[in-house]
Amino acid sequence: MVTSVPRLVIAAPASGSGKTTVATGLMAAFTARGLAVSPHKVGPDYIDPGYHSLATGRLGRNLDAYLCGPELVAPLFLHGARGADLAVVEGVMGLYDGAAGEGELASTAHVAKLLRAPVVLVVDASSQSRSVAALVHGFASWDPEVRVGGVILNKVGSDRHEELLREALDSAGVPVLGVLRRAAQVDTPSRHLGLVPVAERRAAAVEAVAAMGAQVADGCDLDALMALARSAGAMSCAAWDAAEAVDSPAQDHPTRSADKRAPRIAVAGGAAFTFSYAEHAELLTAAGADVVTFDPLRDEELPEGTGGLVIGGGFPEVYGGELSANEPLRKAVAELAFSGAPVAAECAGLLYLCRELDDLPMCGVLDASARMSERLTLGYQDAVALGDSVLAVAGTRMRGHEFHRTVVEPGAGAAPAWGVRAPVRRVEGFVQGGVHASYLHTHWAAEPGVARRFVERCRTS
Repeated sequence: MVTSVPRLVIAAPASGSGKTTVATGLMAAFTARGLAVSPHKVGPDYIDPGYHSLATGRLGRNLDAYLCGPELVAPLFLHGARGADLAVVEGVMGLYDGAAGEGELASTAHVAKLLRAPVVLVVDASSQSRSVAALVHGFASWDPEVRVGGVILNKVGSDRHEELLREALDSAGVPVLGVLRRAAQVDTPSRHLGLVPVAERRAAAVEAVAAMGAQVADGCDLDALMALARSAGAMSCAAWDAAEAVDSPAQDHPTRSADKRAPRIAVAGGAAFTFSYAEHAELLTAAGADVVTFDPLRDEELPEGTGGLVIGGGFPEVYGGELSANEPLRKAVAELAFSGAPVAAECAGLLYLCRELDDLPMCGVLDASARMSERLTLGYQDAVALGDSVLAVAGTRMRGHEFHRTVVEPGAGAAPAWGVRAPVRRVEGFVQGGVHASYLHTHWAAEPGVARRFVERCRTS
């Protein structure tokens, strides 16, 4: 099968150059033209895809060559881009910045090559003029397999500044496809290393996305960008399919039980739990589950018939008080967990299952206390399951990503979930009865047997 979806990768020399503004603005601008735009984000970022979804009306999806492996990047892209007229892929960090110590792996450049996609380089031009040509030339020539097809100049101060930049870039051989003025920058508040999630500021986020779209439509040559997108190379792989993935004979998973009922799996959502990958719910559904969402901030009961629980990440420091105040739901979660029902929790989900977070009562499923810390823990991890659990059998290897400012002080009664390797070998997370709770964010597309195993445990618990 040979497929060609028009596509662009939006990259930059460094973080903070304006990738999110340009990528989200392009998505909104092309959507406003009546195109079906497929939004994607390189790396493990959960927040930018929320803005992408607002801009396009489609699920924002991640492309992570570290978590999923390079071989899944193109199939997952094609899955997300089904039926799209155009795909826009927002990069991560600087164009050539990848997983630490792993060369190009998981960098924007790596993903662009795997997708055979042209790159548009977003350059913060606020403090330079002629030097921009040297910068762009260096990025365009560093790796001959990466095709930098154009530049969008960001934070340009005046007509004269723009003129100087264009004159300099004439010699670099890379066309200027857009110019965004400094005075027109859209206000998008940040927290830690990313934007504030859409769910926390939806009305303001809708306005911000609309403003990005208008700014990009006014300052960029959309026709030239579309022509560049159409020049992307053909892709010969097949689109990823959740049903095929969970039934793959290569997966180590339990045989499907004779019970064909669809167990109801409740997935935490709302403003407090915004970190999740779209493919997780798709895999659970493909494995036979009835997937429903609930909001731990608002719902006082779990969905009727809940037989399993998935609680992802978010920003617990923002909603700790409200989560604690919803005592009826905390008790319902604890009762479900203590009944032996499968529960999978990541990061903020782990904290929610603890006895307390900064002295605020949480669910009390785990005999552990959590507190906020000044230290940011951030980075990819290689992990191995240390014992059997509702997610994996002992010895299962997965790659994960940590992103938190909390510390958990464990009590008794639980075994560790993972052994991780960086920067020193250590154990991480909890396995207790049907509970698997950990700081590690994992992408189940890399190990679809995780979803099937979880669903089968929900059937039989």
